[in-house]
Amino acid sequence: MEKITSRQNSYIRTLRELAADGACRRERGEYLCDGAKLLREALACGAYVRSVLWREEARDLPELGDAAQYVAPSELFDYASPMKNSPGPLFTVAIRGCAKPGTLRNALVLEGVQDPGNVGTVIRTANAFGVDAVILTGGCADPYHPKTVRATMGAIFRQRILQLELAGLGGFLRDLSLPLYAAALDDAAKDLRQIPLRRAAVAVGSEGRGLSAALLELCEERIVIPMQPGSESLNAAVAASVIMWEMTR
Repeated sequence: MEKITSRQNSYIRTLRELAADGACRRERGEYLCDGAKLLREALACGAYVRSVLWREEARDLPELGDAAQYVAPSELFDYASPMKNSPGPLFTVAIRGCAKPGTLRNALVLEGVQDPGNVGTVIRTANAFGVDAVILTGGCADPYHPKTVRATMGAIFRQRILQLELAGLGGFLRDLSLPLYAAALDDAAKDLRQIPLRRAAVAVGSEGRGLSAALLELCEERIVIPMQPGSESLNAAVAASVIMWEMTR
């Protein structure tokens, strides 16, 4: 195990770049994770853990196969970590290939949801309910941002996640014979309980802007979550959770 003592070390610089830069994550094909629980989840799910940085006082280290392992003093570890007061470890995981699936029973589409916590919560909930895929489009938060990864609570290693340009979304879903519905606050929208969603894709937009006109054009129907009169729109992750429950119940 290599001991690192300098902020100028190339591995320390790489960790900081992975934490801050989505382009770096895509170029290197890996992302940064934090914490022993998440590491156990990654190993249990068969994720490819490429490297691990331990605090100097770390004990009872797990078997990590061919992963490169490093150790650093607490001050340097804190410099490398995107999380305050992290107990560690920091580790990097290879991004899984995103080959188009042969079949999907259902999918949750997010458009323009920029908060990493919301995107991570949707991924976590989709995995809990057994939704086949979460599809991100229209400037959503990076699913491999450290805050998104943390919010998934390990579901990032299990859930199928696709990132598609809006221009290709309609054709992609047609090829899978999946109708697309829009969650929208619209007088013409139908109660989601009246629409068969077991084999469908449903699109949810950001709380502030909703879905774009271009995405709404792709949708067969607009659906709404019934709420008490005078209620405001739901948080995107909450709305998506309610819809996914209805899709899979």
